[in-house]
Amino acid sequence: MKYLSLLLLILTFSCSHEKTVLLPEIENAEITEVFDISPIYIFYDETKTDSLELNRSNVISTTNWLVNIDKRLTLGQVIPKIILLQDKKRNADGHKNENSKNYFTCNDTSIQNLGFLEFTQTIFKVNSILPNVSSDYYNSKEKRIILDFKTPNDIKLVTLYNDSIIKKSTLKTLKNDLDALPKEKDFDLVLNINDQLTFQDYITFKSTLSKVESPNVTINENEFIY
Repeated sequence: MKYLSLLLLILTFSCSHEKTVLLPEIENAEITEVFDISPIYIFYDETKTDSLELNRSNVISTTNWLVNIDKRLTLGQVIPKIILLQDKKRNADGHKNENSKNYFTCNDTSIQNLGFLEFTQTIFKVNSILPNVSSDYYNSKEKRIILDFKTPNDIKLVTLYNDSIIKKSTLKTLKNDLDALPKEKDFDLVLNINDQLTFQDYITFKSTLSKVESPNVTINENEFIY
């Protein structure tokens, strides 16, 4: 079925209390409809030890998963839960649907409705070795750029070829900076992301990357959270 909801999700459970998810905001989402879904919620809850609560009741592994995460949570809080969900789906017993996908649910302010960012193929790596020595990468160093996202105003493009900063950027200028990379070369962007950033910061970052127009720029599926 089509997923319809308020942009501010208010959910009432059998225990007769309400919980709210403040969805992260984006503009001009490429995906605005998803069918055959199972919703999952990660709430911001200051009463919990890690300030969050995961609700994944009645989730069906063969459906598309819509993960609703409160934008106030940090990546350090939510990424372990996202990895848990990914592992649950990938390792599900019984029938599998290879065509099912995973999406983050967002508030698309340009249409005053829901928008979605897919993360089916994303592999989150925490407490891992640095990308320049990881066995996950087979592209030559000349092609690979570390995109280090420390804060919205502190983003660095670092080349592994001579370990130097190509460009200092911000969330506001990132798309233009990436579109301005030399067109005669192909670039594989490896994301290094500060785990103290909010989920809103992360969604803005990924939404910006999804709008990069250069055909010679690709985003590596591995994301390093530090």
